[in-house]
Amino acid sequence: MPKQRFLSLDVMRGLTLALMILVNTPGSWSAVYAPLLHAQWHGATPTDYIFPFFLFIVGSALFFSSRSRTDASVAARLLNIVRRSALIFLIGVLLNAFPFTGSFAELRIPGVLQRIALAYLLAAPIALFIPGLWRAVIMAGLLLGYWALLQLGQEPYGVAGNVVRQLDLWVFGPEHIWQGKGLAFDPEGLLSTLPSVVTALLGFETTRVLCTVAPRRRALVQLSVAGAVLVGVALLWHPWFPVNKYLWTSSFVLLTGGAAILCLVALVLLESVAGVQPLYRACAMLGKNPLFIYVLSILWAKTLSLVPLGDTSAYQWSYAFLADFLSAKNASLLFALITVALMWLVAWWLDRKRIVISI
Repeated sequence: MPKQRFLSLDVMRGLTLALMILVNTPGSWSAVYAPLLHAQWHGATPTDYIFPFFLFIVGSALFFSSRSRTDASVAARLLNIVRRSALIFLIGVLLNAFPFTGSFAELRIPGVLQRIALAYLLAAPIALFIPGLWRAVIMAGLLLGYWALLQLGQEPYGVAGNVVRQLDLWVFGPEHIWQGKGLAFDPEGLLSTLPSVVTALLGFETTRVLCTVAPRRRALVQLSVAGAVLVGVALLWHPWFPVNKYLWTSSFVLLTGGAAILCLVALVLLESVAGVQPLYRACAMLGKNPLFIYVLSILWAKTLSLVPLGDTSAYQWSYAFLADFLSAKNASLLFALITVALMWLVAWWLDRKRIVISI
C-alpha cells in the first residue's frame, strides 16, 4: 500500500521541525530571547512544547503505519520496528560523537533522537497490536506508575536526588550523560522515556479519531474537548506533580499532549483557508523529510563551529558579523532564522525532486 500523506500532520511536523532548528542554533547562547529557552526546571516555556509536539507527530504517523503492511506478519512488523528504532538511536549517538575527535569515555549516550527511538520502540507495538481500551489502560498505567516511581527518589522532583538521574548514573555513568545543569543529569534519560511513550500514543489516538470518526466536525469537537480536558487536568495536577520537561513528568505529558491536540485541530480547520495555502505548502516540505533535515541542521551547526575563520570559527564569525548591525539578541535570532531558511531550501529541493528519505 502506498504511503499516505496527511496535510495538516505534515504542516505541524514542518512547523515543529522549524522551531526545533530555531531554538537549537542561536548565534550565541548568551543572547537568546526568553521564550526560546527551556524553563529552568519546573514550568514550561514555548520551547518546552517543541520536542513533545514532535513525539506526538511520531505517534500520529503510527496510525498510518497501522493501515499499511497489513499483509506482513506480526514478527516482520516487529522486526521492522526494532530495526528502525536501532537505526535512529545509532544516528543520535553518532551525532553526539561528531566530529569523532573526542574520547568515547566522555561520549553522551542519550539524546533527542535516542529518546525518539526508544519511545517509538515501545509505542509502536502498543499502537499497532493492542486494542483501544487496553491502550488507554496502558497509557494511564504509565503516567500513574511513573508518578509512583519518582516517589522512590530522595528528592522526587529535584535535580540531584530524583530516580531518573540515579538510574542513568547506574546504567551509563556520569561521563556519558548531559552535564548542563552543573551535574550529571540527562533530560532524555531512560526512566523518563516511559511517560514520553504516552506522548506518542496521544498522537496515535488523535489521528485515529480524526481519520475514523465521521462527520469530520464531530471528530474535531471530540478532539477539542479532549485537548482542553488534558490541559485542565495537567494544570490541576501541577501543584502535586509539577510540570517539568527535564523529568518529562506525567503532568507535562498531559499539558503538552493537550496542546498538541488543539494545535492539530486548528491546523485542520485552517486547511480550507486560501490565504494560508502558501505557508502550508512551505511547512509541508519540511515535514516530509523531518529526521534527515534535523540531522543535517545539527551537522551544519557543528561543522560551522569547526571551520576556522581568522582567529575564530565560521559560526562565531557569522554571529559577530550580524551583531555589527543588530542587537545581540536580534543577531542571535537572525542567525537561527537563516539556518532554518537554509534547511528549508534543502527540503524544497528534495520536494522538487520528489525525494523522501525514510529511516
